[in-house]
Amino acid sequence: MIDLSQIDDLARRLSGLVPPALREGREEMQENFKAALQAGLNKLDLVTREEFDVQRAVLARTRSQLDELRALVEQLEARLAEPRIAAPDGNDTPPQA
Repeated sequence: MIDLSQIDDLARRLSGLVPPALREGREEMQENFKAALQAGLNKLDLVTREEFDVQRAVLARTRSQLDELRALVEQLEARLAEPRIAAPDGNDTPPQA
């Protein structure tokens, strides 16, 4: 949800920019500014800070898991690339260190 106090503050500042001759309807203009700002922001596809932080944590966890999987794949590929020697029974076995 959008922080309404910031919208109120912005609406007050906008109404403060109105020339003195038009300030008779200042409160009404302030409400109109506020309504216009809220309507414009509601049309945007925004998420709350909480939703953003949750998705950020999920992404960080996913990246960590991806890094672990990459390292594991590299280890497995390295093991597969090791030269093999033929055993007497016909099975290939890796050389012993």
